[in-house]
Amino acid sequence: MKTVLLGALSLLAAVVAASSAHAQMEAPPPDLVIQLSKVVRWGGVATSLFVVAGAWMVLRVQTELVVRLSQQFSTKRLTLQKFGTIFQFIVYVATAIVVMLLSLRIDERVLAVIGGTVAVAVGFAIKDLVASFIAGIIIMIDRPFQVGDRVSFGGEYGDIIAIGLRSVRMRTLDDNIVTIPNNKFLSDLSSSGNYGELDMQVVMDFLIGLDQDVTRARDIVNQAGLTSRYVFLSKPIQVLVKQVSEANYVAVRLRLKAYVLDTKYEKAFETDVNLRVLEAFAKEKIQPPALLHRSIMPG
Repeated sequence: MKTVLLGALSLLAAVVAASSAHAQMEAPPPDLVIQLSKVVRWGGVATSLFVVAGAWMVLRVQTELVVRLSQQFSTKRLTLQKFGTIFQFIVYVATAIVVMLLSLRIDERVLAVIGGTVAVAVGFAIKDLVASFIAGIIIMIDRPFQVGDRVSFGGEYGDIIAIGLRSVRMRTLDDNIVTIPNNKFLSDLSSSGNYGELDMQVVMDFLIGLDQDVTRARDIVNQAGLTSRYVFLSKPIQVLVKQVSEANYVAVRLRLKAYVLDTKYEKAFETDVNLRVLEAFAKEKIQPPALLHRSIMPG
């Protein structure tokens, strides 16, 4: 609601200032209160405060309702969050329009003032806000990600919890709330891990020495992924084997690609699989990479 208030007040100030300047060119400057009364409906301003307060209460109730329903119907969590975001946009826009209609006397002079001066005032005063607002609409239409998606952006990684008029809010895996202006997403790259789905691919790497039993190690990694309680078995599991060069040694990398059944279990899935693999490697005496020394036989 801060965004709505900021936009409404900025527009109101621009109209009043421009109207005062217009009047000064035609007649001697009158009292400021009289000048304001020609443009502003003071009774409407007071009513607008109640409208904003009512909209704020509606949004609070809607947010709590979406949270409770998401907890009760976990499979519909992303759908509920999407509808919640759309509802918030409707409330924001409707509140801004109602506040304008209640607070301003809309006549030909006011329309002329709005058409001639508001664009300049907005451009200097709230250009970043307008850019973020337009970017928010583009995000809703183009949908590079959705509410509930697990996204990587600008070095941050977490779940999108809200797409607002001015910014996007992300909850990181460390439970921090990161606020990102919408216009940042128009020029920078973002990556969505699940893109509207509950399941998401998780990639885990395991390194072993060149002289170890690669086939057995591959079976262990594959079995650990298949038997995890967090795995989504409707999608395929792969274990890719590749020889890689690390800092001072060459190793065999076993890369597990599997899908977790819900993004919120991503780290639990990684922990579960790693514990299983490490335990099995220890039993089978499969060793990590190490420097290997070759004996050079004389020719």
